[in-house]
Amino acid sequence: MDKKELIEKINKIKKQKNAIILAHCYQNIEIDFVADFVGDSLGLSQLAAKTDADKIIFAGVYFMAETAKILNPAKKVYLPNISGCDMADMINLKQIKEFKAKNPDTPVVCYINSTAAVKSECDICATSSNAIEVVKSLNTDKVLFVPDKYLAKWVEKNLPDVQITAYQGYCPTHYKINADDILNKKAENKEAIVLSHPECKDEVIEISDFVGSTTQMMKYCKESKNKEFIVATEFGVVQRLQRDYPNKKIIPISNEIYCPSMKENTLEDILYTLENENNEVKVDENIAKKAVNCIDRMLKI
Repeated sequence: MDKKELIEKINKIKKQKNAIILAHCYQNIEIDFVADFVGDSLGLSQLAAKTDADKIIFAGVYFMAETAKILNPAKKVYLPNISGCDMADMINLKQIKEFKAKNPDTPVVCYINSTAAVKSECDICATSSNAIEVVKSLNTDKVLFVPDKYLAKWVEKNLPDVQITAYQGYCPTHYKINADDILNKKAENKEAIVLSHPECKDEVIEISDFVGSTTQMMKYCKESKNKEFIVATEFGVVQRLQRDYPNKKIIPISNEIYCPSMKENTLEDILYTLENENNEVKVDENIAKKAVNCIDRMLKI
């Protein structure tokens, strides 16, 4: 089948099975043609909860599908490919317990980009857009943060009175971005505003004009009167900005700044999953109960 036939067949079966398709912004851009919602991981799971769909096809990675299942326990959740997140996979249940044991009596903040098992051992969740507010809400001068050390540093920079002990995880995709890459782009595009994700290294954050989550960066591009932006994040975000705002110059650091796991899903994979209902994601009931408390506590802020 060609792309048009694939899209038509996916949309037809989706309606027949009362399914919805969620697509993360790092996915191959062609998946947007069949997605009901496109966005970041937590937001997608929350949107899914507001629908009457019976089934969720999550074009993303494993921890995202777990979150969708936790927030939509009555719905069936499927992954077109069982893809992990390199950063989320840097810490497991045993390692989070050991990290807590070395730092007793300290609240643990868990980045949403973590498995359900890790969330179940943490006090409160955080996203890249609300991590500062989440840590501030704890009213404490010491916090543990897992798994992203760079997001932790960004929070600590904004809350200097809080000592953050970070687990040494990181996003390999954002780690590829260097300050020199940005400065070289800036030299060629002197009027451009530099936008970066807080998963980036310190050297990148320091020379950025705006630091924010995927959603915040996209909103900034939409609302800013500026016409040129150097976007320091995953290439899928750049592609969507270039598509959505053709009157603005959206400059990637490199088309090599992409997440391999996120790019595994194709339209063919989604069709196969819809037809065969393979790769269903389930979360242990006890793990899910603890993990949802971690997420709910964040949502109440």
